[in-house]
Amino acid sequence: MQILKTLRYSVEKQAWINKIGLRNKGLDWAIDQYKQSDREQIISIAIMEKNDIHKILQKIPENMNIELNVSCPNAEKQMINQGLTDFVNNKRKWCIIKVSPTTSLRTLDNYYKQGFRQFHCSNTLPTPQGGMSGKELIPYNEKLIKYLKKNYDDIQVIGGGGIQTKQDIEVYKKFGADHFAMSTLFFCPYRAYKLLNHL
Repeated sequence: MQILKTLRYSVEKQAWINKIGLRNKGLDWAIDQYKQSDREQIISIAIMEKNDIHKILQKIPENMNIELNVSCPNAEKQMINQGLTDFVNNKRKWCIIKVSPTTSLRTLDNYYKQGFRQFHCSNTLPTPQGGMSGKELIPYNEKLIKYLKKNYDDIQVIGGGGIQTKQDIEVYKKFGADHFAMSTLFFCPYRAYKLLNHL
């Protein structure tokens, strides 16, 4: 219902806007699904209270692949983005930090100092109407990705936002992205199939 109530397409911006927020079945369910999987899944986690960091670390397996979402504009509270160092360990293949398109370069440096070597650029763009995804994100992501790849040679970057065609992927490759994230593309199954088939 939240998708139906809040998801809108802006022709002017060529972008989707939503206030879906963080709707899922919770951490216990995600851990159970992960344990039953081939362990190649990546579980997205958002931390709303600083006191929850220790509880979550105690609960999740040390080798569970995670993405720490520190930047969803539609969450009920501001997400915790400090004190996350202990999530990084050499038992995880993936320990990603998912940043906002408006993240400052100084904040990127701070995440690197906390130990993160995998960055997802980026989450949706905060607007008064909700989180915006689509082509509008590309200039923001260009700045973030180019900065990261210029300053750090031991990182991996996932680029995403506005990817609809193989040309969009080439654009992100030129920025320096190592991997690519697609989301709103799947609102049009034919276009998604066409691109995935090409890849």
